[in-house]
Amino acid sequence: MRFLCLASFFFLLTSFTLRGDRLAYRLFTAAGQPADYDQMMQELAAADVVLFGEQHNDALAHWLELQVAKDLLKLKKPGQLLIGMEMFERDVQPLVARYAAGTLADTAFERQARPWPNYGTDYRPLLQFARDNHLPIIGTNAPRPFAKVVAQRSLTALDKLTAADRTLLAPLPLKVDYDLPGYKNMAAMFGGDGKAHGGGAQNIIQAQALKDATMAHFIETSRQPGQTLLHFNGSYHSDHHDGIVAWLRQSAPKLRVKTLSVVTQEQLQTLEKEQVNIADFVVVIPADAAKTY
Repeated sequence: MRFLCLASFFFLLTSFTLRGDRLAYRLFTAAGQPADYDQMMQELAAADVVLFGEQHNDALAHWLELQVAKDLLKLKKPGQLLIGMEMFERDVQPLVARYAAGTLADTAFERQARPWPNYGTDYRPLLQFARDNHLPIIGTNAPRPFAKVVAQRSLTALDKLTAADRTLLAPLPLKVDYDLPGYKNMAAMFGGDGKAHGGGAQNIIQAQALKDATMAHFIETSRQPGQTLLHFNGSYHSDHHDGIVAWLRQSAPKLRVKTLSVVTQEQLQTLEKEQVNIADFVVVIPADAAKTY
């Protein structure tokens, strides 16, 4: 009888014991197959451009961005790795360059460079890593005032920009392909076809296109042959090889581009159907993972 009681107790104990590791993330290929991190890094190191599509408030994604940057540096020769960031606009690039060179203090940089509100927790570690390892940092985004005026008045609002202002953007005028899936999705959010909508959706799509095209332009023009530019951007700018990737295809079709995208799921065992082919590599984060804001 005592043996049966002990056996029953052991069965109950093991029945309620959690088994296996609690993974912080899982990595998949575009097709949804489990991916090997080291193999992924070899492919990223061979690329000309790596677009890391993040969710801006995802703490685990920001940690992984730093790990990818560190591991890419190990795989590249000196002078072959650059860091590009959506989070800094072209008009503050001189400040970004001074910070990377170690000639601008943290306090002055944060006061003058208009960093995002979550800079301290999410992006400062990347900049400090780049500065400590003498890696160029490229702010690639269109200045906010230009994107805002396009959203309000369309791309024609840029027609009379000065020559100096034009250097902060992709070459104008822009020819927007409204049939790109990302732009079509934006039009659907506003209830119709972006081409058919006067103002509204069309202007917002044009503002998005201005950002995508500007980031693509400065990604392309900032790197030299043999270099890998690791670029951090919101995933919508590169998911489905759209956005930035589409503009790069127009201007530099021979560039070898690899994409990553961070998504959240309730379970990490398999890649859910809607995430298949979203990027060359998909990082799945638990839905209850910490957010920075």
